[in-house]
Amino acid sequence: MSEDARFEDGAEAPLNIGAVDADDLQVVSSLVQDAVFPAQEMRFIAKEGRFAILLNRFRWEDGNKRTPERVQSVLHISDVRAVSSQGIDRSEKDMILSLLSMEFEVSDAPSGHLILTLAGDGAIRLEVEALDVSLKDVTRPYVAPSKKAPSHD
Repeated sequence: MSEDARFEDGAEAPLNIGAVDADDLQVVSSLVQDAVFPAQEMRFIAKEGRFAILLNRFRWEDGNKRTPERVQSVLHISDVRAVSSQGIDRSEKDMILSLLSMEFEVSDAPSGHLILTLAGDGAIRLEVEALDVSLKDVTRPYVAPSKKAPSHD
């Protein structure tokens, strides 16, 4: 008899998960909530249809078991046709962005737009052929510099 995985099951292992539908995307979105990254860590390789961000995500899956941690992760989106953004000053080399959520808007199934909502009224809009998102931890966790979990007032 098999049992569904629980959120807590991944608490100590590096994440390597994907999303191919809206339900999957909700899980990935919750795991990247409050991730921070320098604007220069975004890459779009148009000829390959790939968009990626190296981000420092808060380890929400770890709960309140110990000192809050972050881990560097790669958020990768495949089958990307175009990328646009608002509220991001590309000339500011040291700009740090904070990812709040990700949503998928179907336009002509399975095509649509993946919206990455950023703190401070910023957003990144990816036109995709189909939803294909992956999130992979690439470093060991480290103590969050603030030593606190992010909070939203």
